[in-house]
Amino acid sequence: MTKRIVVTGIGATSAIGGTAPDNWSNLLAGMSGTRTLEHDWVKQYELPVTFAAEAIVRPEEVLPRHEAKRLDPSSQFALIAAREAWEDAGSPEVAPERLGVDFATGIGGLWTLLDAWDTLREKGPRRVMPLTVPMLMPNAAAGNLSLQFHARAYAQTVVSACASSTESILHAFHHLQEGLADVVIAGGTESAIHPITMASFASAQALSRRNDDPATASRPGAIDRDGFVMGEGAAVLILETEEHAKARGAKIYGYVLGGGVTADAYHITGNDPEGSGAARAVTQALEEAGITPDQIAHINAHATSTPVGDPNEYVALQRVFGDRLKDIPVSATKASTGHLLGGTGALEAIFTLLALRDRVAPPTINMTEPDPAVPFKLSGESQPLGEGTLYAISNSFGFGGHNAVVAFAGAED
Repeated sequence: MTKRIVVTGIGATSAIGGTAPDNWSNLLAGMSGTRTLEHDWVKQYELPVTFAAEAIVRPEEVLPRHEAKRLDPSSQFALIAAREAWEDAGSPEVAPERLGVDFATGIGGLWTLLDAWDTLREKGPRRVMPLTVPMLMPNAAAGNLSLQFHARAYAQTVVSACASSTESILHAFHHLQEGLADVVIAGGTESAIHPITMASFASAQALSRRNDDPATASRPGAIDRDGFVMGEGAAVLILETEEHAKARGAKIYGYVLGGGVTADAYHITGNDPEGSGAARAVTQALEEAGITPDQIAHINAHATSTPVGDPNEYVALQRVFGDRLKDIPVSATKASTGHLLGGTGALEAIFTLLALRDRVAPPTINMTEPDPAVPFKLSGESQPLGEGTLYAISNSFGFGGHNAVVAFAGAED
């Protein structure tokens, strides 16, 4: 028997808010989270890009010092978002053996790894912290969430670059379908605004270079876009079977209907310009959800603001939706939040659910002159989504050719 899977709790921390409600209200208000970096290392290394979308609420403002010092910043963000989501879900009473964790990151404990390397070179091996490896490993966030919430069903980690946390949500969906748990903590995290990553992405010509106007640097779909903006933070969703949620009287944000995961096998950093892999992921998502392209009311696009990536995504979606694509309200929320890499899919999943709840597609800021090669129905204003049961998809595409798409339905009245 196919089980219906619902979302009962959400938590998020990013450049536009320290909680999920703040993220949503600031997104609707058209806030940009991109700011000039105020770190000595920007000048020290003469970085060509001097801005990013840093989390607006710093972990040290939220976590006790003794707790924070044992966690890499990526795990700190994960813990903050997970605690919010768990409380928002009503702190479900669930047997530890029936609680799972499906979590994700694109890179993992980057700050811990590189700080430890500096310590080793400058002070010797005796000064390297004994917790270095448990802090830097990519599964650290999942492991720490398992410890925090006594989740003993399983604790798994997805590492698929920018598609990671969308995949983690789909893993949670399937694990619940398979009966491996009654409740799952799902999502993703990233803390990679570091000299190494900033220098590397800049060298690859992937980052915007609008140092003189960072707030408008991320501009998906605009003809003068010149690259993405690095972001950071985490987002968490509490998923459970509808039966379990209704039995405890939980509120329901919406339904996870299914998804699709494919690979391009085209290029390690670029997506397939013909969009075949991404289109197959969308088609798989719709088929598993049991809906048709004509039923989709909203799309949260991956849309990173790169010159090549945005039109390639349009080509992929046009293969599925045809001429109807011009009539579907699309949001490109990275314009506000920056690109959270492994955390971005979960954050955009939350935005998609809230769009269905409030029947409004959030605005895409910084839309100057639209690019004719990316004729999405984007708007600098919120777009109404209509009445009745609403369906939406959220797209994530990552380095390595990873494509992941998740389909949602709004909560029933």
